[in-house]
Amino acid sequence: MSIAVGMVETLGFPAVVEAADAMVKAARVTLVGYEKIGSGRVTVIVRGDVSEVQASVAAGVESVKRVNGGQVMSTHIIARPHENLEYVLPIRYTEDVEQFRENVNAIRPFGRRP
Repeated sequence: MSIAVGMVETLGFPAVVEAADAMVKAARVTLVGYEKIGSGRVTVIVRGDVSEVQASVAAGVESVKRVNGGQVMSTHIIARPHENLEYVLPIRYTEDVEQFRENVNAIRPFGRRP
């Protein structure tokens, strides 16, 4: 399984919360964090299988349209990020999110969450 990093940057915190919620509901990914960029920009970061991250990012982008004033500023997916990135940037699985990573990897009957 090839692990990817997916990012959605929005304008406004409500938009990023909506995006993050849609992202983890739409695909088997783990939300690993968020970054407040400044000037109202916030980026949410997910990890998972490449195809799952692609579906997750697409769902996040679509969901922002439902937020009054929400805007997607940018998105990006990095397949197989270099291990050095994990030590410098906030994209690694932490102890705080490890429990959710285990749930993502659990077998889901009929595509539903356990």
